[in-house]
Amino acid sequence: MPAIAISEISFEGKKALVRCDFNVPLDSGRITDSSRIDATLGTIRHILGHGGAAVLCSHLGRPKERTPELSLKPVAEYLSNVLEKRVALAPDSIGEFSGRMVNDLAFGEALLLENLRFHPEEEANDRDFSHELARGKQVYVNDAFGTAHRAHASTVGVTRFLHERAAGFLMLRELEALRAVTENPAHPYILILGGAKVSDKIGVIKTMLTRVNLILIGGAMAYTFMKARGLAVGKSRIEEDKVDLARELLAVAMQRDVPVVLPVDHIVAATPAPEASVQTLTSIPADKMGLDIGPRTINEFIQHLSTARTIVWNGPLGFFEVAEFAQGTLKVGEAVANLSGVTSLIGGGDTAAAVIRQPWASKFTHISTGGGATLEYLEGIELPGVKALEAG
Repeated sequence: MPAIAISEISFEGKKALVRCDFNVPLDSGRITDSSRIDATLGTIRHILGHGGAAVLCSHLGRPKERTPELSLKPVAEYLSNVLEKRVALAPDSIGEFSGRMVNDLAFGEALLLENLRFHPEEEANDRDFSHELARGKQVYVNDAFGTAHRAHASTVGVTRFLHERAAGFLMLRELEALRAVTENPAHPYILILGGAKVSDKIGVIKTMLTRVNLILIGGAMAYTFMKARGLAVGKSRIEEDKVDLARELLAVAMQRDVPVVLPVDHIVAATPAPEASVQTLTSIPADKMGLDIGPRTINEFIQHLSTARTIVWNGPLGFFEVAEFAQGTLKVGEAVANLSGVTSLIGGGDTAAAVIRQPWASKFTHISTGGGATLEYLEGIELPGVKALEAG
């Protein structure tokens, strides 16, 4: 059964527990990127505009105990500004005082519960914690696709007690975009992979080898594959224990007649620092590391991508946090964004962070808010947070 859509639920006179993904970057208590909050505003406004009250909940960071620096206070302040109505922050996600705030919440208003992960019971999917979290609410809405691959109290446990449940608008957009690239996608179909680790993407590569026509690999993971092909990688970051696996994956790709394209030139330096001396080379010296794909590789990747009808991209193609090593990611990203007649899905996490603020980012078909959740969906793994929204 598909997840129930938020538009199918009546919120009039009901209090909804809304799982959001407000895991935003902070700098001295200031939000530096609000895109995850902005992405779920439509869901919040829908509930409030249809006579409901929204009790918002989220995690922030990975605290093992109550950590003041990871309070959701900046999020409550940001929500108050953009919604143009006060969004109070409850002192905890459960407990007597927070419960009173839920009970006193007027319809058409929103309340934000404090960081869920201040309680270890959240990640443990504890039944009692789930029950307390659900107390006083009549509806459950999950709009946090980025946590849908986790069976936590706020993504699964609460559905034991809140039987009227739905997927928020962001969750629905994510699922629709992922279905478009996994169920009868248009061909040619090209997969772009980057980022640091082959180990993070083993399952995706194995699954996607049955779907795609071509794989382009950049980022640090390219050097593990290059070593598997016997190419010089210098001091580049590689996973020594995954070289044999990379060799096996290349062999499977050859058997399936899926070409795997690796970089033919590289931006290299002794260290990934802005002040480092940078060179463009076709072979990486022993005392240097590859930190971005070079101009020839960029052009080759763009030429391949110009033939595509479906593109899935997960992982930056270089050390994008430093401008000198971001050009591969940005130039390939801009080329993909400007292709017409192409379904383009950009995976979440670092890939989204690398491109989302660019002026051409809105031209992608979809930029996912999920990192691990996106990878697991592409791998074919059932997401427990999505399964919990299904009827019956």
